[in-house]
Amino acid sequence: MTSYSKGDVHVFAGGGTDYAYLAASGGIVSLDRISTRILARLDNAKLERPVLVSQMVDEGFAVEEVNEGIDELYQLSAIHNGTPRDTSSQALPEHFPLQSLVLNVTNQCNLSCHYCYEFGEDKVATPEGKKKFMDWETAKASVDYFFNESRGRQSVHITFFGGETLMNFPLLKQAVEYARNEADARGVSLDFSLTTNATLLTSTIIEYLADNAIGVTVSIDGAKESQDAFRVFKNGRGTYDVIEPKIKELLAKHKTRPIAARVTMTSHAMDVLGTYKHLKHTLGFHEVGFAPVTTSPNRLYSITPVGMDNVLGQFQVLAEDYLAHAQRGEHHGFSNVSDTLAELHQGVNKSLPCGAGLGLVGVGPSGDIAPCHRFVDSDEHKLGNVSTGIDKEKQAAFLKRGNIDNKYDCHTCWARPLCAGGCHHEAFVRYGDTGHANLHYCDWIRSWTDTCLRIYGTIASQNPAFLDHFTERKSS
Repeated sequence: MTSYSKGDVHVFAGGGTDYAYLAASGGIVSLDRISTRILARLDNAKLERPVLVSQMVDEGFAVEEVNEGIDELYQLSAIHNGTPRDTSSQALPEHFPLQSLVLNVTNQCNLSCHYCYEFGEDKVATPEGKKKFMDWETAKASVDYFFNESRGRQSVHITFFGGETLMNFPLLKQAVEYARNEADARGVSLDFSLTTNATLLTSTIIEYLADNAIGVTVSIDGAKESQDAFRVFKNGRGTYDVIEPKIKELLAKHKTRPIAARVTMTSHAMDVLGTYKHLKHTLGFHEVGFAPVTTSPNRLYSITPVGMDNVLGQFQVLAEDYLAHAQRGEHHGFSNVSDTLAELHQGVNKSLPCGAGLGLVGVGPSGDIAPCHRFVDSDEHKLGNVSTGIDKEKQAAFLKRGNIDNKYDCHTCWARPLCAGGCHHEAFVRYGDTGHANLHYCDWIRSWTDTCLRIYGTIASQNPAFLDHFTERKSS
């Protein structure tokens, strides 16, 4: 006798409609009343088909529609009948062209942020004996390598990074001009962005960034008290008073691309609501995104589980504010919601947490290739050099370790299509293994994903046109 149980599915409601998020595919489907009730009957229960049908008939449903509902849910993998199904992810193609290049134009920084993943207590970089600043030959070789490895892409992206990116601004200008000419010659669309701590912004630099439509993300931790707690100059002096007028000038003059703020949260800086308000409404950033510090759990600035619960509560308050804006068709600016909604709308079903080592690579000042910018200058994680290319065996090993198929803790988690076990770098810092699931964030991720699903469902029910914004939004 066939028995049924609930599959890897998460049921949620939004805007008066019931939905199911399907872990097998990353899809979202609306549920009619009978489907909702069948899933409710199978929640933490295993029932033989005749028993399930009988129970549903007792609720007032016709036998025929119950059987149809069971069959439809089975086809969606929302319920199981005990027959094993292949749950392995889609195999990666042999050739996957690059789409994004992160050029770490310097490994030097004019700040001494206590929690810095690149130079702080948990650093993975080994920059000793290597170039401190990328030279033109290396930058040119990096751009050439990128275009050779991105063949087949019609749209590509280069991000400039550091250290502090603007410490090597002359090279950045050379690279932009050369890469743009190469893109034009190939008929490829190319855009640029950079990340900066804003301390070295000048009127001339701002004018250049605006004229060349270069996207800018400013690393800033909030108002003066939060910013000056960790983001300090090498003499210990805080940075807020230096960067505030520079940021205001940037926002006033750079109108060709939206300007974003990226906040690193620590145990001493968890005022999400106050920080968002200051950065979005006082300073005027277009978008504000938050990320917890990447660190070993024994650091004083590491956020405890209780602290992360506090953060989640504030995220959820901001998310409700986001929803209110979306219902009115208005931009909000909390990018943590926007990024998740974009992935949900695109039906993302990840076999890897991100594009690191696959569609994206980072290149250090010496020309060494890393899976992403967070592993640049790390001998242990080096994948090759722009002069010789990627070591395919090392690349394959990195991708295999990070693949969801090899993260057995994740296989029964309904949130795995978006998470895929979490950041490679976070995994290495916490567990010493880039392929280890970020188990310390599991409950948090599920709660946050549920929040975003409910927002998505409500928007889909009440203002579906708003979701068109996410059709082309880049997901990473």
